[in-house]
Amino acid sequence: MVTIIDYGVGNLASIKNILKKIGHEAVISAQEGAIACADKLILPGVGAFDTCAQKLTESGLLPILNKKVLEEKAPVLGICVGMQLLTEGSEEGVLPGLGWIKGKIVKFKKEQLPEGLKIPHMGWTDVKLSKPSRLFDNMYKDPRFYFVHSYHPQLTHAEDALVEATYGYTFAAGMERDNIMGVQFHPEKSHKYGMKLLDNFVNNY
Repeated sequence: MVTIIDYGVGNLASIKNILKKIGHEAVISAQEGAIACADKLILPGVGAFDTCAQKLTESGLLPILNKKVLEEKAPVLGICVGMQLLTEGSEEGVLPGLGWIKGKIVKFKKEQLPEGLKIPHMGWTDVKLSKPSRLFDNMYKDPRFYFVHSYHPQLTHAEDALVEATYGYTFAAGMERDNIMGVQFHPEKSHKYGMKLLDNFVNNY
């Protein structure tokens, strides 16, 4: 069973609905028991980093999440700010992230963006794989996904980068280390590309 972690933020229903559309049942839960029993976890997130980090801490779910992911090695997929929470922290706030993947979240460097490119980066953008990944098995040609963000990962270890995208300059748009995965874009809003990625997450891990 896939459990979508409900800690008060994120497009929970839309993620569940797209999973159902491609034939996978999922539950949305804030209960420790549902997370303990999950085969796979999805960590959503929208809005400000500190808001999400605080709500996740207040949910009381950190101990079971650390146990599931770090000890039991349950596959987890972070989406948007959910992906950002996988890192050690963000320039956007002061609260720590989960620290499961080394690195921090940084704001787009406005001085490096060509004139006319605004922050946030919003819309469809092509991505390029940084390394082989089962998340992209049999992916449609020229994959592109829907982004809405002002911050992106700056990873300590280059080998943790999963995909890259370009908005003025090239940045890491996803990460993967062992059972821990995250994408800056919204697969639930990315039509066939997002459905394929989510299908791969459920089937391949």
